[in-house]
Amino acid sequence: MVDFQLADEYRELSDTVREFADEVVAPVSAKHDEEHSFPYEVIAQMGEMGLFGLPFPEEHGGMGGDFFALALALEQLGRVDQSVAITLEAAVSLGAMPIYRFGTDEQKERWLPVLAAGKALAGFGLTEPEAGSDAGGTKTTARLDSGHWVVNGSKEFITNSGTDITAFVTITAVTGTEKRPDGTERKEISTIIVPRGTPGFRAEKAYSKVGWNASDTHPLSFKDARVPEENLLGTRGRGYANFLSVLDEGRIAIAALGTGAAQGCVDLSVKYAKERRAFGSAIGTYQGIQFKIARMQARAHTARLAYYDAAARMLAGKPFKTQAAIAKLVAGEAAMDNARDATQVFGGYGFINESTVARHYRDSKILEIGEGTTEVQLMLIARELGL
Repeated sequence: MVDFQLADEYRELSDTVREFADEVVAPVSAKHDEEHSFPYEVIAQMGEMGLFGLPFPEEHGGMGGDFFALALALEQLGRVDQSVAITLEAAVSLGAMPIYRFGTDEQKERWLPVLAAGKALAGFGLTEPEAGSDAGGTKTTARLDSGHWVVNGSKEFITNSGTDITAFVTITAVTGTEKRPDGTERKEISTIIVPRGTPGFRAEKAYSKVGWNASDTHPLSFKDARVPEENLLGTRGRGYANFLSVLDEGRIAIAALGTGAAQGCVDLSVKYAKERRAFGSAIGTYQGIQFKIARMQARAHTARLAYYDAAARMLAGKPFKTQAAIAKLVAGEAAMDNARDATQVFGGYGFINESTVARHYRDSKILEIGEGTTEVQLMLIARELGL
């Protein structure tokens, strides 16, 4: 028998985070969005709840849960505030997870406890001015000199890289060349941990973004930034491959966030359609509004099933790359489409920045871009089909 119902522990977690999102996050979301301010007080409470440690073992300061637990938390946060949700997603999937997956015992002992407690954040620097979807175009370099990596280059659009509690960023860098089987050479790309405060490493002025205004995002510059040789994360030359595997997992998390955003638009629209009256009746009694909201619910439901399936495959140790791409594709489009339709349901009120649906409208577009564009997901799916 196929059962899509959540187990008790998952349901309890989801309900707890939903309550927290409604009672703690939502009331301050508009303020932080308008001020473009980072919600330190909210992040601190999330750390106390153990959300940053959900998928990590207790021995590393985590909660002993799994990646699906993280996804459920992201869905509930994404309903009310995508900036808060992406802060958690990036902190875990891109900040702490590479340390857990590929770090040495010493690196795990040093970094994981503070990251899992939410007392520190970390970023992952992959994207560059000329290397986004084409991550193999990395130009940032790191060369060994007297037991240190000397890093030069720049990164773009790096989340959690410039907060007061940012501990480090892990970057991809060209550390040499390696020969292909056919005798040609290609870049050797490795990942290196660069702590905050390293001379020569700088988080530049934060971006002025269309959405995710309460999320911390900076360009980074490296000018002869020196870090110890032991700051290499994982095997030298495996940085790009390791990051791709992290992205596969991260797409499930982003899909969960997108599902939450899509569902948040449904919930807001249903409430408004029952309250708003036009031509003598609540607008929810008119079939045009009913059909629009019904289609929104169908999108959110489909996105949820897609990320549930991808997460189940991942936890079972089965291949999940294609399912993660499908989930990310479906959820990102559901969030964007539902935000557009919710804005239409709300009419003029949906065009006011302080309204939650307006914030979803601005926030959701990046879900079709970040952690692999829609086009990249389509490419991965087509490749799995043998095309």
